[in-house]
Amino acid sequence: MNREMLMLVDAISREKNVERDLVFGAVESALAQATKKLYQGDVDIRVAMDRDTGEYETFRRWLVVPDEAGLQNPDAEEMLMDAKERLSDVEEGEYIEESVESLPIGRIGAMAAKQVILQKIRDAEREMLLSDFLARGDKIFVGSVKRMDKGDIIVESGRVEGRLRRGEMIPKENLRNADRVRAMIMEVDTTLRGAPIILSRSAPEFMIELFRQEVPEIEQGLLEIKSCARDPGSRAKIAVISHDKRVDPIGTCVGVRGTRVNAVTNELAGERVDIVLWSEDPAQFVIGALAPANVTSIVVDEEKHAMDVVVDDENLAMAIGRGGQNVRLASDLTGWKINIMDAAESAQKSANETETLRELFVAKLDVDQEVADILIAEGFTSLEEVAYVPLQEMLEIESFDEDTVNELRARAKDALLTMEIAMEESVEEVSQDLRDLEGLDAELIAKLAMGGVHTRDELADLAVDELVEITGQSEEEAKTLILKAREHWFAGQA
Repeated sequence: MNREMLMLVDAISREKNVERDLVFGAVESALAQATKKLYQGDVDIRVAMDRDTGEYETFRRWLVVPDEAGLQNPDAEEMLMDAKERLSDVEEGEYIEESVESLPIGRIGAMAAKQVILQKIRDAEREMLLSDFLARGDKIFVGSVKRMDKGDIIVESGRVEGRLRRGEMIPKENLRNADRVRAMIMEVDTTLRGAPIILSRSAPEFMIELFRQEVPEIEQGLLEIKSCARDPGSRAKIAVISHDKRVDPIGTCVGVRGTRVNAVTNELAGERVDIVLWSEDPAQFVIGALAPANVTSIVVDEEKHAMDVVVDDENLAMAIGRGGQNVRLASDLTGWKINIMDAAESAQKSANETETLRELFVAKLDVDQEVADILIAEGFTSLEEVAYVPLQEMLEIESFDEDTVNELRARAKDALLTMEIAMEESVEEVSQDLRDLEGLDAELIAKLAMGGVHTRDELADLAVDELVEITGQSEEEAKTLILKAREHWFAGQA
């Protein structure tokens, strides 16, 4: 019988083109599974087969676990103190084995053994095919639609399968069986059976890789795509830069008569692509990203990482785009929050900011409106600037003499100190449950305290716009923080 087993192992190994060791492992697994059925409980069985003679031994084994951990499965575990009584030099994580009677191969259900062996071989073949595929280093998966699986599409390339999830497809794209598909390889999840390669046709990386294949200058390092933003199937923007002054980045990506950009557009169900020149100057980059709209003026707020972009009435709709698409893509492309406004809105916002700053200077520096307006006109935007800008800069203001400058700086420092003390006192009133809330740092806690928010429930009761006004966060950040604060209201509810 052992000789026949060796012959079977050799035959399967040659037929399936897998290592003999793998087939032996499958046989050992089949024998172990069959032997386990003879015992009560969840025992651990190991079978060791001699690769030359076909002889095999069977062992029941127990995993040695720490004494303090206790036994989770008494049928297959033993605590360290008991294990040392049987084997003095055994350590945690090792096994104690006991030889048991081997189950004759002839008594194993032939079909069960065969299924285990073939399944092991199929798994090994799948791993080999996947390893060979990944070794090629392809970034784009090219195959054909094989079947639908719970809304996902299984794409087959040779004998390797990828999974294109519903959310990663291009909207309104209708793919049928046998259709040719190209998609970006996003990740490989070997825990997924059948189709471990996760694909995407909507990711910005897919468009970048398509351009890389269509534009040889990118592969050669003459051009670089710095960023990409997409509204899949509708419109996209890419930012490009040339590392060679002789190469026009936009014209090169467009191609002769638009051949290169059209090839990408056709692959992506007609998705229109705006090609933007990347710039180190954020304002210039944003102006280019908003094309074809013409920008009248732009104000950069480094602290909030935002820009106020002013356009005339004729360009307003174009700058915003249908459903806000143009400004949204420009924001994603540049990484800056972009506020589009017309001249009237810009003037109103500037007037409001000036009035707020005027009130601050009048109240905290105890000066009249005329002095406050001089400070504003000279570019001062905070008490910190009044207190700590180089003395010489303030002495250059024609309207102020040295005594006035020194007095303003002293008042600004006193006001800042008073505000700091008030803030510390306010922070001390903040409850521990609010301090412990995930997502809050010392700066946010201080802003909340100054805004009169001292408990988690008070934070949870706020509207999004109220929290934005207090902390200066984005609406999305404020919404997330409020929802986090409300979680304890619903804890324990099914």
